[in-house]
Amino acid sequence: MNQYLQQFQEKCDKINSLFNQDLATVKTGRAKPSLVENLKVNVYQSWMEVRELASISAPDAQTIVITPWDKTILKDLVRGIAESDLKLNPNVSGEIIRINIPALTEETRKDLVKLINQKAESHRAMVRAERSRFKKDIEDQKGEADISEDDIKNDLLQLQKITDKSVENIDNAIKEKEEEIMKV
Repeated sequence: MNQYLQQFQEKCDKINSLFNQDLATVKTGRAKPSLVENLKVNVYQSWMEVRELASISAPDAQTIVITPWDKTILKDLVRGIAESDLKLNPNVSGEIIRINIPALTEETRKDLVKLINQKAESHRAMVRAERSRFKKDIEDQKGEADISEDDIKNDLLQLQKITDKSVENIDNAIKEKEEEIMKV
């Protein structure tokens, strides 16, 4: 495989991975540890992810339980979660943090579907931008002694196949997430 194609494949894999991480943070009305595990909070004079500071579990479909390993950071965790974009309301019970995930209204579900579609379009645009960059790199090889027109044509076809596969992965992930959000 051409070095450009391999690099492009790696870029697409990273974009798809970022998109899946992004989707995991979208509330679906069900409690999931992935909702808060990558959330960054300010503790020990630095920013750290919740999963680095505590164990996270979902004992039922509506509750997330966070048990910090160091009990002195309990207030910092609560503040970080409360101030996040997720609009969660953490409650402290003893040495653990409980987060109740309310059921989503129909309007909220539709707004979330719009949001994830916007995220998907942004990641598709990232894939297309990378494709344009690598397409130019491949086309710039014209005239090199060991590269034929057919090689360039084949590489461009492979580039398009990788692009299509990456966009398809985004579309499949969005479809699954939409079904999960719209399920009552």
